[in-house]
Amino acid sequence: MKVALGGTFDPIHDGHRALFERAFELGDVTVGLTSDDLAPELRNEDRYVRSFEERRRDLDEELADFAAEYDREYDVRELTEPTGIATEPQFDVLIVSPETETGGKRINEIRSERGHDTLDIEVVPHVYADDDEVISSTRIVRGEIDQHGNVTPDRDGRPERA
Repeated sequence: MKVALGGTFDPIHDGHRALFERAFELGDVTVGLTSDDLAPELRNEDRYVRSFEERRRDLDEELADFAAEYDREYDVRELTEPTGIATEPQFDVLIVSPETETGGKRINEIRSERGHDTLDIEVVPHVYADDDEVISSTRIVRGEIDQHGNVTPDRDGRPERA
């Protein structure tokens, strides 16, 4: 099977790893990584996003491990529009998180309009931090949690410094 997923992945965390794992369980994976222009447009809040090249380097490191574990191939492609690569006919499955499921449905509408088969949409559940809140890149950037969802506030409510 040919599996697609996409995102900004900055920074990569255990929620992303759950998406990657499900994707590699199903088949060969193509990851759409948001371009430098698209990434800020898709953010719910105004925050710094590292460059495409920096994010790609980190993503390649993560994906190489999954590809080796599952004996699968992978590719990373630049996303320049929100519906990205998944509207292309070669894919069978789209991996989404609960908050991107609506976008997956929109991708299937576009595929139908173009005469392509619709994708199976695999919704991967959220991964939760120690505080029972969803792990997110935004929470990591704010210093609330680390990439694994560990919460380590100091007496002022800020993350402890090493």
